Amino acid sequence: MKPSRTSLKIGELATGQDLELPIFQFEPAHITAPSVYIQANVHGAEVQGNAVIYQLMQLLEKCELRGKVTLVPLANPLGINQKSGEFTLGRFDPITGVNWNREYFDHKVDVAAWYAKHSHLADGELIQAYRAMLVERCQIRLQSEWGVTTGQQQAVMLQRMGHEADIVLDLHTGPKACKHLYCPEYDAEAATLFSIPYTLLIPNDFGGAMDESVFCPWWQLSEYVGDQGRELTVPVSAFTLELGSQECIDLDDALVDAKGIMAYLSHRGVVADTVPAAPMQRFACYLKDYKKFHSPMGGMVEYLAKVGQPLAAGEPLANILRLDQYGSSKVLTPLHLSQDCVPILHFASASVYQGTELYKVMTNVFVMTNNE
Repeated sequence: MKPSRTSLKIGELATGQDLELPIFQFEPAHITAPSVYIQANVHGAEVQGNAVIYQLMQLLEKCELRGKVTLVPLANPLGINQKSGEFTLGRFDPITGVNWNREYFDHKVDVAAWYAKHSHLADGELIQAYRAMLVERCQIRLQSEWGVTTGQQQAVMLQRMGHEADIVLDLHTGPKACKHLYCPEYDAEAATLFSIPYTLLIPNDFGGAMDESVFCPWWQLSEYVGDQGRELTVPVSAFTLELGSQECIDLDDALVDAKGIMAYLSHRGVVADTVPAAPMQRFACYLKDYKKFHSPMGGMVEYLAKVGQPLAAGEPLANILRLDQYGSSKVLTPLHLSQDCVPILHFASASVYQGTELYKVMTNVFVMTNNE
């Protein structure tokens, strides 16, 4: 099956040109499985997700589909084209300074009031009504008489498409990073299917990201309904896949991740083909145990700890070189951490201010599965 292609206008430039997104969609004649929404490149420099979508579409063309799959590469045309010399700066909205991935709409649904009006509905009807409400609230947000920012316009239009799906995958990368997955705690089993070695299990708290904007309202509904004595499994799954480092693509590695996504879609019945999960060790920690290490001083950094490799307490993390202190004991400052961890990502530049977020590390790491 070949995908159809459409486009979506998400804004206008000062000179009047439209900002448009290409949208690809696979839609089988008979839909009997969950629908899927996948987007990539919300941050301008995080391009590997486009390579994964390319490889994924190649695989989807050759398989039997049971659910609709919508793919949005190049999801942030303004950020992608936000360049300075050889570098892409598209992490923050240049107008407001807000992270492009923190522009999504927090519905703040009064779940108790909504459920009081809809508790008579059967589960399927309840899910349908709640989904329609979320989509409608996005539309109302976009039509505010006071308007919305450029970043909010883009984000809420993407979010609206996400709310129409049962499975949402947001493809990102880090600055210098290993692969890792943001996964809601209620859906931890899913982390054993993707081809990603490290998982951050996240709570039911909205922090502004796409995955949270999708799953938090449903998790809140499920918890409230449970308190009322009615069991309702969270019907929506949403994840952020961090696919390595920014500013580069690797098509061979993209195929590895596309196959991991296919394994998950196979597990959910979206594709009829049986696609096994890759045999590999998988580790996790809770988001509260994902720590940031900030540089104690400005200088030039030699990053010693390798991302994705366990680091024992006291082992070298980095060196900070201060040539202005040459001739003193402060010219080279070694850094280390006092507890075991796994470095997941580090700052892209060797030149840092005091307070720069040098590393993010997982602590209190545990094994999710080991099927090597």
